[in-house]
Amino acid sequence: MGRDVDQITQAIEAATAADKCHTCACFHDAVDSLVTSELIAPLAKPLKEARLALGARESECKGCDVCWPADALNIAAELGHLPAGVGCKMVVVERRGAWPRLPGHYRVLRYAAPVAVCTLHSRTLVDKIAAAAPPGLAIVGSLQTENLGIEHLIENVVANPHIRFLLVCGADTAAAVGHMPGQALVALEQQGVNAGGRIRGARGTRPVLSNIERTVVNHFREQIEMVDQRGATAPGEIAAAVSDLAARNPGSLATVPPLQRNARTVIAEPPCELVLDPAGYVVIYTDANRRQLIAEHYKTNGVLDAVIEGSNAVEVMATLLRERLVSRLDHTAYLSRELTRAEHALRKGGLYVQDRAPGA
Repeated sequence: MGRDVDQITQAIEAATAADKCHTCACFHDAVDSLVTSELIAPLAKPLKEARLALGARESECKGCDVCWPADALNIAAELGHLPAGVGCKMVVVERRGAWPRLPGHYRVLRYAAPVAVCTLHSRTLVDKIAAAAPPGLAIVGSLQTENLGIEHLIENVVANPHIRFLLVCGADTAAAVGHMPGQALVALEQQGVNAGGRIRGARGTRPVLSNIERTVVNHFREQIEMVDQRGATAPGEIAAAVSDLAARNPGSLATVPPLQRNARTVIAEPPCELVLDPAGYVVIYTDANRRQLIAEHYKTNGVLDAVIEGSNAVEVMATLLRERLVSRLDHTAYLSRELTRAEHALRKGGLYVQDRAPGA
């Protein structure tokens, strides 16, 4: 039993040393369970110190990435030192049902947490804040545009009724690009949208929410309190702000608004048969000495009628289209893929062999 007790002792001591654990239900429950178990004798000293460190029970599971009380309790339960059914049942959830609903550049930490963080254009800040894992952080992600980006953000937030705060930090997208999602997001919280879905007071290129119902936008504005810290990029300061917000969590909402996208979802399938392009076919080579992509175009009778040379896939494909040497969309997709493969091989010094067309 010695090694097992050592592992449990280390976990208890880690929790005892962590201030965040002292008022958390996880630590309280772990200590209460262990002092009534068969481990009371070998764990007498660390449990005594743990009980002295306990503060008033102020919160349920904070969903920390590393939960030492849970580790101690689960080790004991798995090794048969606790009655059946005793152990920490709180888990950090990456996805919960339909949450997050939409893809994006974000990191999910925990579902039942009240704070979301938007780092705007500072994409590298996402991982730094996630690594700090401040208690109360549900999700942290970046935002690049003031239209589709904000629509995705709204849907992902309202799909989780536990989120009650949105902390906006990081650098807003350079105004020279025309997108100002941070300014638009703050304006949305303050002024809402007009009948056409345009964010009132937003100054970006096209701050129009065309794919989301106004009722959902209104629910978002009522659900969250926005905290404007645009320009802040210090992970430690942002993590501290998240913890402060979590401390005044008003509790989750009772309902989630209906979230229905009007666009249909079509499952992609491979082509079932080859249809020749009446404009002819293309053979692709790489010229390593000249660092060029070569696309030879042949008529349907096998006669070479054009040779396109270029340094990258985009310009070669664009030229094939401009010269009307490709007429079918599936042929265009196939050639775009092959030219991209050829360009990659050219840049990396690898061998490129053209793949056959689908169905050939």
